[in-house]
Amino acid sequence: MKNKEKNFISSVVYVRNDEDQIKSFLERLNDLLKNNFEKYEIILVNDGSTDQSVREIKEFSKKIEGASISIINMSFYQGKELAINAGLDMAIGDFVYEFDNVNMDYNSDLIMDIYKKSLEGYDIVIASPNKKRKLTSKIFYKLFNKYSDYPYKIDTETFRILSRRSINRMNSMNKSIPYRKAIQASSGLKITTISYNVIKKYNKKADKYLRKEREKNALDALILFTDVSYKGVILLTSLMLTVTVFMSIYTIVIFLLRRAIAGWTTTMLFLSFSFFGIFLIFAIIIKYLSILINLIFRKMSYLIESVEKLN
Repeated sequence: MKNKEKNFISSVVYVRNDEDQIKSFLERLNDLLKNNFEKYEIILVNDGSTDQSVREIKEFSKKIEGASISIINMSFYQGKELAINAGLDMAIGDFVYEFDNVNMDYNSDLIMDIYKKSLEGYDIVIASPNKKRKLTSKIFYKLFNKYSDYPYKIDTETFRILSRRSINRMNSMNKSIPYRKAIQASSGLKITTISYNVIKKYNKKADKYLRKEREKNALDALILFTDVSYKGVILLTSLMLTVTVFMSIYTIVIFLLRRAIAGWTTTMLFLSFSFFGIFLIFAIIIKYLSILINLIFRKMSYLIESVEKLN
């Protein structure tokens, strides 16, 4: 018989209206885990699905034996980050897989490749697809990686594996996880990425809630984890300083040529320096707030409706 891995493996799977693909995904995932690990669990986080995803999961669970399968039903749609947090808090594995979706556009052997790479000393190993990104994604990743100080540069991800040490480290940082890529990149642990070629494309209809969440998370990540806002205000302040100097010189020249209307010189000087002062104050405030965010980060919570142990 094949020697199976002794480490306990948890798989946290995000589910949101995936009735067409969830059963196929679970079949492939369960077969791989069953053939390679002595003990494992699959935790599916149902984030307010409005289709028959839960029914498909329950039907699948009736056909298998020896596997621990659980469903976490979120009270309502709360977004991928909080949903995966809920699954992560329930997971007990030595290593934990995080699947952002059930679109298995890769060979299932990649799941084991990711695990084996983690045994080489990496606390976080990421699977990233080699595919053309949208323009908005390119802009976001370029800005994030340029204006953050993290040695690891983030990119598009499909799933990842975390060691128990990395999970403990993230929890000890006493931060909520509004954007898990940034938290993992800032953990100070060893991270690596395995790129793969997409073998099958899925044309799932875009979920408006997921799309809005991605847009919100992207904006929040740039504000919370990079210097984009601070650098932007500094740039505007510098431009305003240039305008102020120019207007001051222009105002003085007009005054010396005696072409100014009474009160015009003082008014223009006052407005020029006032606008410069306002932008400077904004820069100081934003820098101050960024420091506060790093020192005190509000702990976000999630709401669970129920937990169902199927096996």
